[in-house]
Amino acid sequence: MKKELEELLRKRAQSFVSLSRCKDDPMIERKLQLFQKRDAEIVKCSIKGTVWRKQKLREKIDLDYIVHYQFLVKQREWMYIEEMTEPRRACFEQKQLVEDHKLTILDRIEPEHTVERMAKGEKKAYVYDRIKAVQYAETWWNSYNPRFPKFSVDCTNFVSQCLYAGGMPMVGYPERGKGWWMQNNNWSYSWTVAHAFRWYLGGAHTGWNAVEVTSPEQLLPGDIICYDFQGDGRFDHSTIVVAKDQKGMPLVNAHTTNSRMRYWSYEDSSAYTPSIQYKFFHIEDKG
Repeated sequence: MKKELEELLRKRAQSFVSLSRCKDDPMIERKLQLFQKRDAEIVKCSIKGTVWRKQKLREKIDLDYIVHYQFLVKQREWMYIEEMTEPRRACFEQKQLVEDHKLTILDRIEPEHTVERMAKGEKKAYVYDRIKAVQYAETWWNSYNPRFPKFSVDCTNFVSQCLYAGGMPMVGYPERGKGWWMQNNNWSYSWTVAHAFRWYLGGAHTGWNAVEVTSPEQLLPGDIICYDFQGDGRFDHSTIVVAKDQKGMPLVNAHTTNSRMRYWSYEDSSAYTPSIQYKFFHIEDKG
C-alpha cells in the first residue's frame, strides 16, 4: 500500500497548486478561496504521510495516517511556509482507492509528565517575553513537550505553555476554577479549556494583564486569539500569534489540528461557520 498512498498524496499536493479547482474536496477549496481573498497564492505544496494503523478485512484495507502539509506561500513580494498536520483514513479495495477522508480527533492521551515547579503565591510584577513565547510556539507546534500533559483537544494547553514560556506567572493553585496554573498532574480549567481560558483572559484578576482589542491588526506576535466557531457564546479554540503577513494580519500557531503560520481567521477550517466570533487579546507587562 506504500506506493498507492504515495500516489494519493502526490495528487493531493497537486490539487493545491493546479489551475483546476478541486470542487469535490471542501478543505482544498476553502483554503484556495481564503488565499485568493488575501491576494496570496500557494506556489508549492509538499505532503508527507506517516501510517500509524493498518486494518485489513478480506479485500479491503484501511490506512490511518498522519499527513503533514507544507505550503510555500507568496503574498506580494513576500514568501513564507505554512504547515499543518491532520489525521486521515484511506480505504482501498483490491489496491484501488475508494475513499479518503479526515478522521475525527484521536483518542485522548493521558499525561505522562507535568511541570515540577510553580511560583508560590501570585507574582506582582513580570515582563512578558514575546520572543520566548513565539520561539516555544515554533519549537512545539507539531510535537509535545514531555514536561506537560497532552490531550486530544490540545489547543489551549499548547497556548498556555507558550505563555508560560514567555514568563506569564501561574496563579490560583490548587483551585481548579480559579486562576491559571498546572502542577502535580492537575490543572486549572483555564489552562486547558478554551472557554474557561477566554474568560480568564477577559476577566479582572490579579494574575496578569490581557487587554481585549477590537481588531486582529492590533495584535503582536505573542498575543492570543480565541474562537467561537458556532457563534453561540461557547469558545472552542485558542491560537497564538507568531507573525504578521504583508497586510499586517496575524499568522498563528495552534494544536489539535497542528498548524504553523496559519492565517488567523480559520475560514479554511472545517469547523468554520459564518456565525464565528473572535476575541483578540493583547498581553501586557505588569509592573
